[in-house]
Amino acid sequence: MEPLAQKRGIAMTFPSFDRSCFVLADQTRLKQVLVNLISNAIKYNRLRGTIAVECTAREPGQVRIAVTDTGLGLTPEKIAQLYQPFNRLGQEIGVEQGTGIGLVVTKRLVEAMRGTVGVESVVGMGTSFWIDLKATNSAQLALMDAADSPSPAVATEDLPISTLLYVEDNPANLKLVEMLIARRPNMRLLTAGTGVLGIELALAHMPHAILMDINLPGISGLKALSILRRDSATAHIPVIALSANANPRDIERGLEAGFHKYLTKPIKVDELMLTLDETLGLAAVPHRAALRVV
Repeated sequence: MEPLAQKRGIAMTFPSFDRSCFVLADQTRLKQVLVNLISNAIKYNRLRGTIAVECTAREPGQVRIAVTDTGLGLTPEKIAQLYQPFNRLGQEIGVEQGTGIGLVVTKRLVEAMRGTVGVESVVGMGTSFWIDLKATNSAQLALMDAADSPSPAVATEDLPISTLLYVEDNPANLKLVEMLIARRPNMRLLTAGTGVLGIELALAHMPHAILMDINLPGISGLKALSILRRDSATAHIPVIALSANANPRDIERGLEAGFHKYLTKPIKVDELMLTLDETLGLAAVPHRAALRVV
């Protein structure tokens, strides 16, 4: 998220740890929560403001992650309306795009992980959103069944790292793709839960390829593709549709709109990985052959 903050002159600080710190949570959903909170802190901060991401141990057996900005702050009346769907607290006519459901989703995800969400704000000084999660003593990794997983890529130090951006709001699909890409040592995955955030990350990181859902909150994948195609900075990036819209007319319309490939859900692992191999082989040089399957 830091490149997005830097474009607005916003300085970010992150926690450092003297010892390992673990929480009981779903990795993909926790990442989505943090992306939502930090994205809001960037959007509604003041120019050349600051954002502090802090992680502290709390009693009994909890860890608090807080995202604090130096924006305009929230009145008690606005805080009372924070978790109402589609309520953007008066930002509807502002320059920042949004749907008003980010915090609603954040709250539901945290509560599904048996955590809590809170906010503290001072008008004119800034806002701090925090989440409390249960602490645990060690990492617990969810592993794919080896029989269902593709063979790992060849790990060679001289191969460049290819960046894939996946724009998707479904946590289950995010987790599956995240696990697949984790088996590719020469690939890096970025994720975004909305089309607007996907466009911002594409501009900030210039990925070698983009996976794009069609039915996204806010703007659709088709609209996001159109915006990316109109910008000379991102027009060259191959965008692959990965959508549950699977009838022939949907596929035809997607390809006509400019998608490099159109894949349908549920995700077919072999088809997805083969398409990524082929697409990254066509991506802008000098990043050819960044993926190989054996």
